[in-house]
Amino acid sequence: MTDRADEGLASVGPGQLAALACFSSATLHEAMGRIGALPAAIQPIDRDTRLCGPAFPVFCPAGDNLMIHKAIVAAAAGEILVVDHESSMGDGPFGDVLAEACQARGIAGLVIDGCVRDATTLRAMGFPVFARGLCIEGTDKVRTSPLGAPIILGKTTIHRGDIVVGDEDGVVIVPQAMIASAIEAARNREEKEAAMRGALRAGQTTMDLLGLRDR
Repeated sequence: MTDRADEGLASVGPGQLAALACFSSATLHEAMGRIGALPAAIQPIDRDTRLCGPAFPVFCPAGDNLMIHKAIVAAAAGEILVVDHESSMGDGPFGDVLAEACQARGIAGLVIDGCVRDATTLRAMGFPVFARGLCIEGTDKVRTSPLGAPIILGKTTIHRGDIVVGDEDGVVIVPQAMIASAIEAARNREEKEAAMRGALRAGQTTMDLLGLRDR
């Protein structure tokens, strides 16, 4: 069995992961200055799923899934596979067998800009999967690419060790360099929103609170 590097887990502590897991994807996106959002089409196959952990980026060409097999061997326990599958809706490169392989290796979840299959079984397994859709078409196992190299999904570049946070609203990527500042900004945003809710209950309006009267 191939040894796995743990470099993706070295830059974030369990306390920081736990803190990030407390925030919604939308809160983190807004708190970081509206960056990090993955395409809105990438959604959880189980609406109750939440995801928080370091990214292991994978480029896996449409119509092929060899690099997903390789990534499962290379990724460290606790990492989340984030797969650029070229937004393909024509094949399902990941299903319940690969989910079983991920769970056996301690991989924490999958985010794929593409489709998966075996949705019913994946939900029953409790393996977190965020995907663009479902497709039963199979794939080849031929094409290779560098493992763990940065990828771009939508407007967001994902490096190994960036933090993936996913929930029913979508997926956001927190860059490694912004982990501490993102936690602080998200806390400040939640405190501000809590105060705003109190003011709304007291009779104020969003037009007043947001200074929209003169616009």
